[in-house]
Amino acid sequence: MKPSTPKGTRDFSPMEMVKRNYIFDTIRSVFYLYGFKQIETPAIENLTTLMGKYGEEGDKLLFKILNSGDFAGNVPDDEWMQKDSLKLTNKISEKGLRYDLTVPFARFVVQYRNQITFPFKRFQIQPVWRADRPQKGRYREFYQCDADVVGSDSLLNEVELIEIIDTVFRKLRVNVLIKLNNRKLLTGIAELIGEADKIIDITVAIDKMDKIGMEAVNAELLEKGISAAAIEKLRPILELSGDNDAKITQLKTILATSEIGLLGVQELETVLNFLKKSELTAEVELDLTLARGLNYYTGTIIEVKALDVEIGSITGGGRYDNLTGVFGMPNVSGVGISFGADRIYDVLNQLDLYPKETVNATKLLFVSFDTAALEFCLPLLRRLRAEGIAAEIYPEPTKMKKQLSYADANAIPYVAIVGDTEMAAGKVMFKNMQTGEQNLSDIEQVVQLLK
Repeated sequence: MKPSTPKGTRDFSPMEMVKRNYIFDTIRSVFYLYGFKQIETPAIENLTTLMGKYGEEGDKLLFKILNSGDFAGNVPDDEWMQKDSLKLTNKISEKGLRYDLTVPFARFVVQYRNQITFPFKRFQIQPVWRADRPQKGRYREFYQCDADVVGSDSLLNEVELIEIIDTVFRKLRVNVLIKLNNRKLLTGIAELIGEADKIIDITVAIDKMDKIGMEAVNAELLEKGISAAAIEKLRPILELSGDNDAKITQLKTILATSEIGLLGVQELETVLNFLKKSELTAEVELDLTLARGLNYYTGTIIEVKALDVEIGSITGGGRYDNLTGVFGMPNVSGVGISFGADRIYDVLNQLDLYPKETVNATKLLFVSFDTAALEFCLPLLRRLRAEGIAAEIYPEPTKMKKQLSYADANAIPYVAIVGDTEMAAGKVMFKNMQTGEQNLSDIEQVVQLLK
């Protein structure tokens, strides 16, 4: 049988890992810059922690783990015959792989509430799993890089998170559009069209607008039992035009009778006004179709699109006022963002945006022809490493062609060749693998050149 990875997962070679670590290190450095502290949570969580937090669609995409031991022994035969998947799952599975990092974080906050100082600013960089249909830019195992602030209602947190997004993509040299909306505003719209109780169905449908278009969204809304009259009222609101200020002005009039809708407009206006003074590189756009169909958002919603590559959102997030309440700790507000590292990786690959010096992990390879030369190289190798320069030695004296091929295959930019002549002079032949230029140099000259 031919070995392979499960569908929707990937292996990463050493060269690919250098690229991925460039992304993680960039994001991590910006998180630290803004005062966030790192935590980790287990890959597996109790299903009681995960279920019911992502809506019906999310629950279906959770990877469940079979109980250890004789998981089938306690299930009566008649229950097997009924083929009720949900009922059976409850009997044979108590744990699942985490679907995102936000719900485990909420569990963490409640569990350690007495040891945490609020507001609590944390970040996490870990893999998550979703039993989704694999497609371009969508995987079943992928990394999220999350930053959240809990225990503060201030909209300044939203502003700082948007500045973090802008800083990360500026450092990665990716042109992005940052989209904003507010869940309260969407609730107000649902009230206005007379379908307040269908807010979840409405947000799940309109969140697909950029993928399937207005007509398909309308068809899905009809299917969910939303009246044709309500859909007709919804269309012009979702199609509002003009810049952010113009949209805010129109929304104040449209939602004049909705208290919660106006509150959403006010929150958006506050965030946008702060951002005008932030000198962002990226454009920020108020997008009324942005819903991010997750049930736990209650205020600001954020989504980021790459402008030069066709791919889904590469960062998203928002405000969640009552997530910790599910775990017995009400009235703790939080807001967070999540960078989709795997999609960002694909974007940087397509645009070839990796710095060349990042890709070349090892800077120099020592090439020797006999045991004496090998021993001569070892203290020089240690000298380079002591200076923080990544260096290797080919572990056995063999033909030069084979050793230089190794340097080429591993994209090592320089080699230090050592034979009898070099040893007699106490030096190495320092060669640039790209230009072919070579010079007899002592180790201190090599250190200076590589630093």
